[in-house]
Amino acid sequence: MAKYKIEKKYFNNITSHQKEAMLSDFELDKDGNIIIQYEHKGYTVNDLEIDFKKDIKAISMFSGAGGLDIGTQLAGIKVISSIDNFEDSVKTLSLNKFFKNTIHEVGDITKIDGSHYKEIIEKEKPEKLIIIGGPPCQPFSKAGYWVTNENRNSSEDPRNMITPYFKLIEEIKPDGFILENVESILHPSNKEAVETIYENMNRLGYNYSLLKVNAADYGIPQKRKRVFFLASKKEINAKLEKTHGSEKDILKNPNLLQYERVIDWIGKFDDPKYCIDEKLEIEGKWEKELTCVPFGKNYIALTERENHPKPVFVAGKRYWSSLLKLHPYLPSWTIIASPGHWEGPFHWKNRRLNIRELAAIQTFPDDYKFFGSTYSQHKQIGNAVPPLLAKKVVEELCKWI
Repeated sequence: MAKYKIEKKYFNNITSHQKEAMLSDFELDKDGNIIIQYEHKGYTVNDLEIDFKKDIKAISMFSGAGGLDIGTQLAGIKVISSIDNFEDSVKTLSLNKFFKNTIHEVGDITKIDGSHYKEIIEKEKPEKLIIIGGPPCQPFSKAGYWVTNENRNSSEDPRNMITPYFKLIEEIKPDGFILENVESILHPSNKEAVETIYENMNRLGYNYSLLKVNAADYGIPQKRKRVFFLASKKEINAKLEKTHGSEKDILKNPNLLQYERVIDWIGKFDDPKYCIDEKLEIEGKWEKELTCVPFGKNYIALTERENHPKPVFVAGKRYWSSLLKLHPYLPSWTIIASPGHWEGPFHWKNRRLNIRELAAIQTFPDDYKFFGSTYSQHKQIGNAVPPLLAKKVVEELCKWI
């Protein structure tokens, strides 16, 4: 176990009644600083030699920084090919020895067809082949709901890559595939896109299961809701049994483990050596207000609703993630690709999270290398599927192919 200290200067500005409630969760030293015992839960992959299954191999599309790809290989399935149209992401994959057996390409899947993969499939000779991918999710994100239904049509959005994905599936004819997306693809506004998915799976003769998951329920230190369409040429009844929950959940199901504490994943990385050349300080209009928000709370802590003596905001008038701050003993909230200036989650030390912290919250390996500017790396991490969640999903699909 390691010891972590949060000096009282980081929470001195919190109003007295909120500070008292917050500190009841912690052990304090004689000077009033918070002391936390934690166990680092990270892992590495670039030093691994995976004994890949001989009968199943995978092709990755929309590979990004490799969240699905890492999970696939951790599940024992060799990723023989990856493709993404963002050069930085492809360079990220290429930097990591873990993917030394994978052919990485910068490319646009709308510009290729199934024959593009003929040579590598013939070379690898998989008995069974799966395709993994998460078509870009911008058209289906919650941010899109600020646009009226009359002015938005996600099925025609050029970032909607669902139809090109199915075109390649039709031509390659894998034994199974995964289509991952944001939970809000199931919103009524996206009905046409979801119908397109079901119509294509039926037309191509695939059986399928829909998994709606919150990553925190499966041991990921982050509340992150996503959907996975799992498809197979065989019968399939895929499901993921929850492994983690809140204290209330555990009372109902004693087999559950407590939700992961984010401190156990990022405590190690609160050190200047992990964020060289990263600007983490918060400056600007709400700089002081951020220091007044208790751990695990957002801007609403500074409203009349929360009995703040000098309210700054009105509850319900800002994005929920505004001034949102991590609590060391809870999972993080969703890491997004491009947060606004005052959108969290922020660190409990009143700063932005560094790249290694963001990666750890997503369960990227400790030794995983990212290419590009800080902004580019943040974008790659925020767009990814948590690798340890991906591992569970891929393992489940492979039971049914």
